[in-house]
Amino acid sequence: MARIEPGNVNGLRSAQSSKSLRGTRESLAFTEGESNSFGSDSELNGYTSDRQTDKYGFIGGAQKYSEQLAEDVPPEVLRQREVKWLDMLNNWDKWMAKRHKKLKLRCQKGVPPSLRGRAWLYLSGGKVKREQHKGKFEDLDAQAGDPKWVDVIERDLHRQFPFHEMFVARGGHGQQDLFRVLKAYTLHRPEEGYCQAQAPIAAVLLMHMPAEDAFWCLVQICEKYLPGYYSAGLEAIQLDGEILYALLKRVSPVAHRHLKKHKMEPILYMTEWFMCAFSRTLPWASVLRVWDMFLCEGVKIIFRVGLVLLKCMLGSQDKLKTCQGQYETMELLKTIDSRYMQEGFLVHEVIELPVSEQDIEKEHLAQLRRWKEARGELHCKSPPRMHGAKAIMAAEPPSRQDLRQNPTIIVQPSVETKKAGEVVWEEGKGRRKTEEEKLGKKGSSTASEVAKPSPEASEPSPLLKDTPLQQSNQSLSSTEQDTYL
Repeated sequence: MARIEPGNVNGLRSAQSSKSLRGTRESLAFTEGESNSFGSDSELNGYTSDRQTDKYGFIGGAQKYSEQLAEDVPPEVLRQREVKWLDMLNNWDKWMAKRHKKLKLRCQKGVPPSLRGRAWLYLSGGKVKREQHKGKFEDLDAQAGDPKWVDVIERDLHRQFPFHEMFVARGGHGQQDLFRVLKAYTLHRPEEGYCQAQAPIAAVLLMHMPAEDAFWCLVQICEKYLPGYYSAGLEAIQLDGEILYALLKRVSPVAHRHLKKHKMEPILYMTEWFMCAFSRTLPWASVLRVWDMFLCEGVKIIFRVGLVLLKCMLGSQDKLKTCQGQYETMELLKTIDSRYMQEGFLVHEVIELPVSEQDIEKEHLAQLRRWKEARGELHCKSPPRMHGAKAIMAAEPPSRQDLRQNPTIIVQPSVETKKAGEVVWEEGKGRRKTEEEKLGKKGSSTASEVAKPSPEASEPSPLLKDTPLQQSNQSLSSTEQDTYL
């Protein structure tokens, strides 16, 4: 196995000095000249095109195949799924304890877009962490941060999905929030610091939720789902590479023999797949479906996706005719056939692949023994990984209060409005009833009309003028934030 030293891991692990940073920050497919979602600085800074975004927020053809391979769910089916997910989120502890299999099936079908951010927050355990550590993100956000990490993070911001409407502008709100989340994590885990592969993970989260929620989801992914992946030396990712290689022997012996013949170390082709949770590999519709399952079922989904792609690309002698060496094989794995990344095909294959949590843990112990025999003890002492939402919840049982959905739209009437209401109530007992009847007859009445008891009363605050959402039963955002775009 190829050795990977701290601070010089193909650009993924940022080095301590600025000199080494300049030499590593372009590598491991983070280069801007690749035919992926990255472009030149001129495109990033001076973007003035009128091209429209797709339904995911990507401008033009930035996220390849995002529209062509997306499977649209009929609106009536989507509405039904939203109702079911709202019920699950309102009774999360009961569903996790008694109906987890049904919840898993619904994640496999795909979380409704309007509720994906909230669902990911609950699945990852980020919601519980946020409630148990209220104010911590604000405290971390207010701190300056370690200069060595701040400098690296700032220089990485423009690389994260630069053709997504949220991150297209240098210094825009998306890049600002991304900086806040990544900087806060370096303060939360100073011994771990920052790894470049964390940036796309955080960016995907920010596309679906506010910065504080994204921070706690990132914490959970780094500590529970992929522990040790972003630590110096990247020992955990190397170990999982060997696990993937061993599992491939059972899933696709043909692919395994080919990689062994050409001495293709797993670290060469699976590092970005696993560390970025396929967010930089698959078309966007497939990314979202994979993440729905990943946050529900754990790292086995990442292993399964990797095994499916290797099997599809290298699993038969016909497909290997054009791969006569290591270079050709690497090129093939860099340009995976779009048929195999298509949402419906990939999700079906991932669900059906017979690789369980027990298989992964059994192979993990075997590879750990081999590692110790060859290299000694691991330098990184990572916590044991949790295999999905149920395991995370069982390890740290939350209280009912931790799971309660908190309203995000709270309207506080101004002092003047409160006083005016009190005066009206004292002057005429029938006036309040009249206002209530008026609201009942006029479903479209705004809060400002109700709050204004008489012409002489002071004007309500601007916030009250803009609150017709409070009267609407159609808004899925009425109880908690759903999206952040």
